[in-house]
This record gives sequence, C-alpha cells and structure tokens, in this order.
Amino acid sequence: MHSRLSKGPGIVIIGCFDTKAEVFALLYEELSRLERKVITINTGILGSTGLFPVHYENHELAELAGSNLAELAGAGNRNRAVEAISLGAKRLLEALSTSAEGIAGVIGMGGGGGSYIAMQAMQGVPFGIPKVCISTLATKDVSHLAGIKDIVLIPSIVDVAGRNSIIEALIKQAARAIDAMARAVVTPDTARKRVAVSMFGNTTKCVERCTSLLVESGFEVLPFHANGSGGKAMETLIRGGYFYAVLDVTTTELADELCGGICSAGPDRLTAAADLGIPQVVIPGCLDMVNFGAPETVPHKYHDRQFYNWSPDVTLMRTNFTENMELGKILSQKVLRSKGPVSVMLPTGGISEIDRPGNDFHQERSNKKLFDTIIENLSGKIPLTQLPLHINDPEFAAAIVNELLTIAASRA
Repeated sequence: MHSRLSKGPGIVIIGCFDTKAEVFALLYEELSRLERKVITINTGILGSTGLFPVHYENHELAELAGSNLAELAGAGNRNRAVEAISLGAKRLLEALSTSAEGIAGVIGMGGGGGSYIAMQAMQGVPFGIPKVCISTLATKDVSHLAGIKDIVLIPSIVDVAGRNSIIEALIKQAARAIDAMARAVVTPDTARKRVAVSMFGNTTKCVERCTSLLVESGFEVLPFHANGSGGKAMETLIRGGYFYAVLDVTTTELADELCGGICSAGPDRLTAAADLGIPQVVIPGCLDMVNFGAPETVPHKYHDRQFYNWSPDVTLMRTNFTENMELGKILSQKVLRSKGPVSVMLPTGGISEIDRPGNDFHQERSNKKLFDTIIENLSGKIPLTQLPLHINDPEFAAAIVNELLTIAASRA
C-alpha cells in the first residue's frame, strides 16, 4: 500500500508507541536482527516515537475509522478513542493482509487498553497468518477479545511499562516465536473438499458416522463444537469461503440464543451458508436443550423446569412446548433465506442422546410441535424429509450424508 515499505510480506508490530515505545523498540530490534521486514502501526492516541521507523501513524488509523485524531484526543472520551483506533487498525490490517504483498504475521503487546486494541485489530487478519500478543490480560478470560481468531497470548508477567530483565526476555522469545510461526506456511489440503459439521456430546455418534462416510467419499471434515464460540467460528469460516458444503447436525445454539443459555452463538448462527448459497443439510439437533453452568447458575425464572446434570459444571434445561414452537420458526426463517441448495432432515425418533424414548428429555408433544412448526413453515418451499429414526442411529447418519452429497452434486 505504501511505497515507504520494502517489497515482500513483513511482520507487523502493532501497539501504543506514545507510552510504550521503549519496549516496542526492543521488539523492532529483535525482529530486524532476525532479518525480518518489519511494518509498524502506532495505535497510541497521544503521540508517536522516533526510536524506530513508524510506517502507519495514529492519525491514519483515525481517518480509516471515519474520525479525526485531534478531536478524539481533545474530547477526553478514552473509550470512544480506543474504539475508533481499534476499528482503523482492523481495517488497515485487513487491507495489508489481502494486498498483493500480504503480511507474514502480526505481533502486539500492552496492558488492558493496548491488548484490547491489538486483539480487536487482529480480527481483520485471516486464519493461518500468525498472531501473537504479549499481554497483562493473558491469564484472564479474554475470549470476548480474541473471538474466534487464532491468537497466541503470552503473559507479560510484569506490566508492559518499560524495559526490565523479565519483559526483555519475553520480547526476545516472542520475536523468535512469531518468526518461526511465520516460516510454517499454512497450506490447506486442496485435494479434498471441506465439509463443516456441527456437533455436541449428545450428537457425537451421529457426527462420527457422518465423518467416516464423508471421508470415505473423499471429503475433509471439520467438526465444530456447538458451544457458542464453535458456532461463531464455523459461521466465520463459511463466510470466508472455506467450505464446499455444511452438515449442520447440531443447531442447539439457537436454543441458547432464545433462552439465554451459555452456548449462544449469537443471532447470525445458521446464516452464512444460506447467504453464500453453499450447499447445506440442516437438522434440529439438540434443540431439546439449553445449556447453563453449575446448577446454582441457572436463572431463577427457570426454577420449575426440567434439568439434566451433564457434568458438575454443565446443566441442561429441557426446552418446552412454547420454546420448541418458537425454535421451529427461527430455524425455518433462517433456512428460507438460502440462496443455494438446502435440505432439512427431521429425526422424529429423537433429536439428542437423552431424547430417546424412555430417556430424561424425551417429550413427544414438544418434539412434535417443533417438527410440525418446521413442516408448516417450509412445506413446498424447501426440501424436507422426516425419518422415523433417532438422530444417533447409523441409518440417519447415512441418510443425511447421502442427502448432502446429492444436493452438493446438483450445485456442481
């Protein structure tokens, strides 16, 4: 993008050079000593540095976010400034990583604010390009910052606030780490077409059988745990054009989104394949349950509901008649927006392992309402098949794989 840079992909250093220039200077020196081309991005709001070359300044990031740096600095609203700089940095990294030269990796470091900006910016970098962050937050739950990106976090041990023997050792190790990571070029297997599959403990038997059948047919199968982050990761990679087809066996995250469970993947779950026209087979797997943590974490409003203790820290709540009707509508609405081949398969013998006849969650009336709602909304609009089988029966796995192969072949 800028002629000021030498040719070829470089490793990006991103951080607040206004307050932490001394430690970033060491990182710059270490990467340069490794004969790496280095690209620097200053996310500091209050100034810059002359300790090393700065290729992209804070005012450029503000402009990329549709803001003005002087106004951000003068407003006294740190939150607004951080959000704007983060957005500008993300947009810059998106542009750099998709440019003709590309980038070899991204490394940042900082405390709370610096880590936030670095990890938000890294959201713009595709899977497979190394991302490293030395952070004071690395030992905390930063899943809301890392998202579904392949970011490696290194605990700073001490604050990132000047050079000392501990932070210097970590910076030197991190420089060598991202240098080595950048040399391990990710080359996905292009000989086999990729299929995304959603799974849960309650649908494992089905997914294992489906995986075996798909592999035998020459496909690479990538399973995603339907625990919220797994669903988000699957949707993101689908939108990135990573998959040939989708076998959405376990749509349980829709139930968590509806009822406030801990495994929600957000409102965009079950939309990517539909929007992009990627072949998909959709099954209402595990829509009989909502996930919570330990029993004491279940919201009081659900105190009179039916529960199943899956493990000491996982409590499953059985969805009721009304929720199953609503989930049938939600699933149908998402499937109806499909721009490509899609099919819905209903295992009327049960939609989870604990939904078998005689097991704890088997409620024929609630299941029937779920199925009837889907049939009512999709009838005549989307191919739909009812099978008198349980979701984990091997015959059901064979049927849905055959359906996926059929509709995917029709697209080709």
